Amino acid sequence: MCGIAGIHGAGDVEAMVRRIAHRGPDDEGVYREGPVQLAVRRLAVIDLETGHQPLSSPSGRLWIAFNGELFNYLELRRELEGKGHRFRTRSDTEVVAAAYEQWGADCLGRFVG
Repeated sequence: MCGIAGIHGAGDVEAMVRRIAHRGPDDEGVYREGPVQLAVRRLAVIDLETGHQPLSSPSGRLWIAFNGELFNYLELRRELEGKGHRFRTRSDTEVVAAAYEQWGADCLGRFVG
């Protein structure tokens, strides 16, 4: 299972991600913008090559650190592509971010996983 960490405000997100290193041997990523800091230790299950996290949505308007598996991400991806979304990865995480941009919190009712 992956590990995720986040801070809003001053803090050492690197120290947090070091503490959860055992949760994800495949990748480590950190995102910072203003007071927001996100970090991920990843156990790669889907899209091993391009599924690096934290990940921005296709539009770049939001960032996500996701620990989960979305079983119906391929069908949701096709639906979102039909609505004009373009994807850079084959990751279910990017689909979660795009779905949130498209449907807001209502996207949760569409997820299977």
